[in-house]
Amino acid sequence: MGTKIPESVLVVIHTPGLQVLLLERADHPGFWQSVTGSKDTLDEAPAETCRREVLEETGLDAAAEGCVLEDWGLRNRYEIYPQWRHRYPDGVTHNTEHVFGLLVPDVVPVRIAPREHLQSLWLPWEEAAGRCFSMSNVEAIRQLPTRRARSR
Repeated sequence: MGTKIPESVLVVIHTPGLQVLLLERADHPGFWQSVTGSKDTLDEAPAETCRREVLEETGLDAAAEGCVLEDWGLRNRYEIYPQWRHRYPDGVTHNTEHVFGLLVPDVVPVRIAPREHLQSLWLPWEEAAGRCFSMSNVEAIRQLPTRRARSR
């Protein structure tokens, strides 16, 4: 069995105009998602995990001028697909996902991690939600217009 920590982040990267960045998974072509990733260490804070994963998967610096990383205060607990449980310690069946938003000033080019993703797309939020395979990702993107309206 593996050593992966069953605590992860989901980062919805978006523009003020509600364009959302999606990435196509290399291990499952046709499966689109926002940036995701697990904590590297037990003491790594979820916001640190976000910054690290965003940089690794897109080349974007979440701390750059004009970027705003926001903890949405959402936690999703879900069952880990059986085919991926070997990555976790024995007996681990569920993961806790922390949901964040990352506002970037505009649509920007990204540098994907080729071992993880095949391509990236910026899409209007409605279309992005329709492309995601993960229901927690779909629900997070669907909340984006309301969250943006509140933060203005």
